[in-house]
Amino acid sequence: MARLHLFDLDGTLIRGSAAPVEISRQLGLLDEIGVLERALVSGQIGPPEYAVQVHALWWGLTADHVAAAFDAAPWLAGIQEVWREIRERGDYCAVISLSPSFFVERLLGWGAHAAHGSRFPDVPFNRPVDPAGILSAAAKVRIADQLCTEFGVGRADCVAYGDSMSDVELFRAVSRSVAVNADNHLAGLATHTYAGGDLREVYALIAATDPN
Repeated sequence: MARLHLFDLDGTLIRGSAAPVEISRQLGLLDEIGVLERALVSGQIGPPEYAVQVHALWWGLTADHVAAAFDAAPWLAGIQEVWREIRERGDYCAVISLSPSFFVERLLGWGAHAAHGSRFPDVPFNRPVDPAGILSAAAKVRIADQLCTEFGVGRADCVAYGDSMSDVELFRAVSRSVAVNADNHLAGLATHTYAGGDLREVYALIAATDPN
């Protein structure tokens, strides 16, 4: 039976940072995004309100800014190598993130079978963000179920990789999970834990116990 590997982006594939932070860095808006990030993590605002405020903050965003943010982000080592191995084994890999889809979908070029993010307008922005298109922690489970149907696997065949509270519901829904540089709460829910900077080491934790 094939496996479906489900990767979080912010804090997981990007170590110690997040796509909105890296985009804001390119715009010289680190202080401003820091305020919004803290409000989101503390629960003062939810993902839709966060997205609306981020959209307003990034009024000058261009495709060149997004490309520079993607290239400069502190990615874990070995992502493309791991995804290539997953493909060669006949398994599937996907990214599900609350970050903007225009950033997340760039990972299709690295070998992900699917990449889902919050729906933002195309860059440069010429229309408002629709809060209905902004993902939540619960949406990660819904999208995972859609991907299971698409790839012909079940939840028992899924492995989730994440780092924070936004991954809790998905960790509870699948059979195996890896807490990657995660907070203590999520680590307590995971079947495996990892601290470090190389996705090849993360994947080895799963591959070593995989009967395939």
